[in-house]
Parts: sequence; C-alpha cells; structure tokens
Amino acid sequence: MKIIKHIFFDLDHTLWDFETNSDIAFETIFKKHEVKVDVQKFLNYYRGINEQYWKLYREEKITKEELRLGRLKDTFVKIKQTVNLQLLESLSVDYINVLPHNNQLFEGTHEILEHLYVNYKLHIITNGFNEVQYKKMENSGLSKYFDKIITSEDAGVKKPNPIIFEYALSQTKATSAESVMIGDSWEADIMGAKDAGFDVIFCNFNAQPVSENIKSVTNLIEIKRYL
Repeated sequence: MKIIKHIFFDLDHTLWDFETNSDIAFETIFKKHEVKVDVQKFLNYYRGINEQYWKLYREEKITKEELRLGRLKDTFVKIKQTVNLQLLESLSVDYINVLPHNNQLFEGTHEILEHLYVNYKLHIITNGFNEVQYKKMENSGLSKYFDKIITSEDAGVKKPNPIIFEYALSQTKATSAESVMIGDSWEADIMGAKDAGFDVIFCNFNAQPVSENIKSVTNLIEIKRYL
C-alpha cells in the first residue's frame, strides 16, 4: 500500500468556487463601465466559451492575452451586442483585478484542509495566472495550509503536460509514488497526474460516470475516506 506524504490540489473549480466568484466579478465590472447587458444571458454563454478558451490555452494554441480578450469578444458576439475594442480591453483588465476579491469556496474546503494539513504536505498545482492565483489564495484564507504553489507560468507548461508534474515534484522534493493529485478536471488533473505516476482523487461534483479504478468524491469532505 502506498504511503502518501504530499497532496497536490487544483485551485479553481476544486477549492475556489470559480463560477460563483466570476459571476460576481462580471456584475461588478458591468456596473462600473455602465454596460447595459442581460448579465444572466451573458454568463450562460460565457461559461462554455471560457471553457473552450481554457482548453485551447492548455494545449498551447492561444496566448494568455488571446484567452482574456477572445472569451469576452465571442460572448458579446453570441448575445449580439456590439462592444468596441477599448471597452473589451478595459473589461478584461478589470475582470482580472476584481476576480480575486470575491472568495466563495466550495463547502467543506476549510474543514478538509484542516483535516489534511496536520499529516500531509499540501501544495497547489494550477494553470491559472500568477497575478490572480496568489491573490485568491491569500484573500480566501487558503495560503496558510499550503507549502508550495506551483503555477503553469512558473513551470513553463500547463496541465496535463507531464513536465508541470515533474516540476512540482522537484519543487516540493516529493516523489510521484508518495503523492496524490486532487482536482476537478478529468483531462488536466486526473489523467495528467495519473500519467505522471501520481495517485489521484477526482472531484466529481457533477456526478459524471467514472471508471471504477479512479477514486472519486462528490464533495470535499468525502476525501476523508481516502486520506
């Protein structure tokens, strides 16, 4: 039986409730810039478009700036609302600035981290942007639990690229055999870490069908079954 010493968490959609915090950020910046828009209609389209852009970003097919602007531009096109480039750029910048000030966490986040960090070294592996992720961690009270924060910008590649997992192990002086990755993305977190030799726990918050040989939880507290 493996002896686990290091636990690596994803941040967005796993501990930090990205959708809720993102929705609040958009409401704030639309009000600031006096953008007359049906916010709920915008968000309904934006969520899917944002996921598509992040997939392209993970696959190194677009840049950070193309992600930031493109997801907004495409959403406004979908809702048939014309927005000039200057406003798009202002919204893009303000969204990144406002986002880490809204810090709704998934239920059980602090409880499970209190349970784990007594016996394990905890770390973050995230594809998110450095200037945002560190603020999220600090503002939400998560920083105190974690030893290392590994970002794709520091590693030079994004999950599921095996290099980011190798980089994480070198930064934490851990081995894959004594490490577990916990995250919500089947492709980036679970398959990426598994291919790198990690044990994995899938945060299956939407109760998707999952292979029986993959540990899976529908809420964070269920992690106690495994660790």
